[in-house]
Amino acid sequence: MKTVHGLSLLVLTLALSACAQIGAKPWQRGTLARADMQLDADPIQTKLDEHIYFSKEASSGGRGFGGGGCGCN
Repeated sequence: MKTVHGLSLLVLTLALSACAQIGAKPWQRGTLARADMQLDADPIQTKLDEHIYFSKEASSGGRGFGGGGCGCN
């Protein structure tokens, strides 16, 4: 029983220490802020594509804007 408690404590310690390195360091933030490091290279084109997609799907809401299938909202 003592071995099980010791093993579970070891696993818990390793699991918690694995979360300590999440996130970017202050000196890495400049690199991540560059335009070529963004998820969408052209944000205007991405917004236009999202608007067309949700207008054609006749959905309301979805990505932060309402409207129906007409595409006028």
